[in-house]
Amino acid sequence: MKKTILFSAMFLGSLVFAQKAPMVGGDKDVHGCKGSAGYTYSQIKNDCVRVFEQKIKLNEVGSDKGYTTMTAVIFSKDMKKAEIFIPDGAAKSIILTRQGKGKLWKSGSHIKESYVLVPYKKTRYQIKKDDVVIYQ
Repeated sequence: MKKTILFSAMFLGSLVFAQKAPMVGGDKDVHGCKGSAGYTYSQIKNDCVRVFEQKIKLNEVGSDKGYTTMTAVIFSKDMKKAEIFIPDGAAKSIILTRQGKGKLWKSGSHIKESYVLVPYKKTRYQIKKDDVVIYQ
């Protein structure tokens, strides 16, 4: 009888603890990207990406916060659009559109700040916000 009561108590106790245990990786956003694993949604790739794993990474310039951030650039296959991931913005990423046949991508007029992506040196890029370089 004591064994039955002991096993029943242990079983019920395990059920209580199992229900209160936090679910690991249960922080998916509306696109199914796990933020705790470093994933964010890319509009251009239409998939979850890790910004820090992208080919084109840019470092913040002139930060007065005591730390610096980085961002990445993802181009569409036809190079007509570029997606940038600005950590301070309300949106997770901003789509820039190529202007003419040159190598200059600009944010649309629907965004408060004006972002521009321009080539810098031969194989690098700069992001300007309201004509001030913020990443390179």
